[in-house]
Amino acid sequence: MPSKYQPQILGWIGDLDKGGNYLTGADQRLLYANDNYCAFIRKKLSDQIFYTSIFLVVFFLSLIVIYMFFLLIFGLDPKKQNLIFIIVIIGLLTSLFTLYISIPEIYQNLFTRRGSPIIFNRKTGKVYVNESYFFNFKVLRNPLTFFHPSKKRIKEYDWAYLQGVVVHNFSRYSRNSTILMVCKPNTHKTIDHILLDPLRAGIGSYMVWGWVNNFMCANDLISLNDGKYKWEQETQFKKEIIQGQGWPDWMVEAFNATTHDELAKIKQKYNIES
Repeated sequence: MPSKYQPQILGWIGDLDKGGNYLTGADQRLLYANDNYCAFIRKKLSDQIFYTSIFLVVFFLSLIVIYMFFLLIFGLDPKKQNLIFIIVIIGLLTSLFTLYISIPEIYQNLFTRRGSPIIFNRKTGKVYVNESYFFNFKVLRNPLTFFHPSKKRIKEYDWAYLQGVVVHNFSRYSRNSTILMVCKPNTHKTIDHILLDPLRAGIGSYMVWGWVNNFMCANDLISLNDGKYKWEQETQFKKEIIQGQGWPDWMVEAFNATTHDELAKIKQKYNIES
């Protein structure tokens, strides 16, 4: 049965249900949690270094292959060697697409700072992201954005309109990712995607989703001291993870908002449109 969230994302395995979940585990991804909000890391430094290295190799190999295919094209007579010419054209197009795919991967790993935390406020039902523009699940992009490697996406979302799905990466190691589908209000039409928990093996890809759901439901199955920073270390967490990363002041203040009225006053204070 296909996903109910359309258009369906490539590699879809299944839709995830919201609500209390016994399958839960922060697994060192949880940075900090208090009674108002929690913060999850989405990219470990070791993963950034590994994938940056891999895609840099892919990038430079693609450039070399593209150069060689261009030399072959200019050295062939398409009238006499039409089959070879077609094969070379297909190879060239494949190499160009590989190059096109590798650039965003390099950017998102190079420009993901401090793990690109995602913030969930359970009192206001808001979710906050501050991430590289390329830190997502898109394939089709405007090539002009490649000239802006440090471009960022800083947004506030409603938890009510975020729905979870699990996708696989088609590798022999069967690594899965949890994606938040941003839907139009009261519909299943997807308008954006947020990467919640990338590249986990098997059942592990469901753990963070379970923890977040229990947190948003105020479920006792979780402990607010499961994270790297304990409850009383909020100042240290914000200094080491949030400060200096381009988070808007109003958003940092909104992390701790306890009601919609309080959130509205914060936005009014900073002249932010709701």
